[in-house]
Amino acid sequence: MSLRLSSETLHASCVALDGRAVLITGASGSGKSDLSLRLLDRGFTLVSDDQTIVRKSGDRLIASAPPTIAGKLEIRGVGIVQMETVSDVRVALLVELTSEILRLPDDSRERPVLGVPLPLVSVDAMTASAASKVALALDRLGLPA
Repeated sequence: MSLRLSSETLHASCVALDGRAVLITGASGSGKSDLSLRLLDRGFTLVSDDQTIVRKSGDRLIASAPPTIAGKLEIRGVGIVQMETVSDVRVALLVELTSEILRLPDDSRERPVLGVPLPLVSVDAMTASAASKVALALDRLGLPA
């Protein structure tokens, strides 16, 4: 009998807009929290910073924060600040932070999480356009909340 995981804690930050969550993955220091902060300035709401609980619900993934860090965002040079948050939001997009960006990537790139394929985009978090790219990628999906 195989055991299928129904939830997992990922090393990822997560923000949401209009009921759609964006998981932001990358190595420590790659800019997850910084990109999240820039997305918050664009109208997104924090789900979780640095660690995100993802659980499978049917064919969807739902994101929330571990209770110990809910509502907290680490801002380098400022400290840990309390933020407005949302919880239990459907994951719509996976963002991979990397400095190796393809000029014209395949639009159908996906990465499975808990067996659910998620649309994948790669972004260099240190570029000024990173938040715009994430917002545009989410808009292109056209998924309802």
